[in-house]
Amino acid sequence: MTLLVTGGAGFIGSNFIRYWLEKYPEDDIINLDALTYAGNLASLKDVEQSSRYSFIQGNILDADLVGDLVEKADKIVHFAAESHNDRAILDPGIFIETNIKGTFTLLEAAKKYNKHFHHISTDEVFGHLELGTDDAFSETTPYAPRSPYSASKAGSDHIVRAYHETYGLPITITNCSNNFGPYQHPEKFIPRMITDIIDGGTVKIYGDGLYVRDWLYVLDHCRAIDAVLSKGKNGETYLVGGMTSDVSNKDIALKVLEIMGVSEDKIAYVADRPGHDRRYAVDWTKIHNELGWQPEHSFEEWLKETVAWYQNHESWWRPLKERAESIYTK
Repeated sequence: MTLLVTGGAGFIGSNFIRYWLEKYPEDDIINLDALTYAGNLASLKDVEQSSRYSFIQGNILDADLVGDLVEKADKIVHFAAESHNDRAILDPGIFIETNIKGTFTLLEAAKKYNKHFHHISTDEVFGHLELGTDDAFSETTPYAPRSPYSASKAGSDHIVRAYHETYGLPITITNCSNNFGPYQHPEKFIPRMITDIIDGGTVKIYGDGLYVRDWLYVLDHCRAIDAVLSKGKNGETYLVGGMTSDVSNKDIALKVLEIMGVSEDKIAYVADRPGHDRRYAVDWTKIHNELGWQPEHSFEEWLKETVAWYQNHESWWRPLKERAESIYTK
């Protein structure tokens, strides 16, 4: 089988490509990535010489290029997206272009050649939950996005689903919680904290620090996508979450500081982000019951592994950090 992976030079995409090539030695992967600030070919140095892997630099808005690549593939795994909430607040237009129009361009090609389209999305399309409750997002939760980023992802989800209902296009969708792990851009919350501490700086936290997320180790996410591609039902959506939910940003900062042997006085609270979602939690019962998937990586253990990875791979993140704007993430 040949997979067309869009956005494969990004955080989750690069981890997925490495995972798939290792697990499925008979399969090929075509990686289409525009190499924006978030794409980094250094994340795939260990596979770039593989005869089963090819990289194409290009934009998912390029209909001719997309059509040529989709025709060659058996399935499309669509990671490519603008995903940084702070950037969406500053410049929402590029999020509409990439996340909605780019997805539409891919869907048109998938429809033309009748190729299975797997769409990677986020739990943020469901809005947010109240603190102190046991509520969690499920596949039946109504959409209620509250930021330009989550609204653009909600729009792409609806378009993907519409192509299935209207044209019979074979599709699946996964909505995942916050990912963490190696090769994540240092502007994101966990790697930003780690690299700021390495640089002797402070850990910057929005508002009161009591914003709560569900955390999913990136390799568990790759396993979930594998399960859906292998066994998922055509037209279905599956939510993917981690072992740990209801951990606040402040708690994570304290855990990182403890792991790195740094005192709590390194925490600095900064002005809150507009439209900041208070809490996310994911109910992954459906993908567990129907496909047998469940997370295998505990947050505490793999947070330590993630800290160690950034400590040992400064040559990977240093150039990215130097180019990144001084903005803060969720």
